[in-house]
Amino acid sequence: MALALQIILVAASIIMTILVLLHKGKGGGLSSLFGGGMQSNLAGSTVVEKNLDRFTIITAMIWIVCIVGLNLLQAYS
Repeated sequence: MALALQIILVAASIIMTILVLLHKGKGGGLSSLFGGGMQSNLAGSTVVEKNLDRFTIITAMIWIVCIVGLNLLQAYS
């Protein structure tokens, strides 16, 4: 059980890092490399940005659940 949570935690950490880097920041971020820069300047918040926000939040929730689960397993074993 702990091994599965550790694997999920590492995968969620890598995915969350990638998703955060894809977000548009003040300077454009890495999302401008993939064609998001032009449309983001024309429209305030695109569907892609909203979906990216959702995926980032879901991944962060999975990450937090894994950390809490690993802590509980360590405390009660």
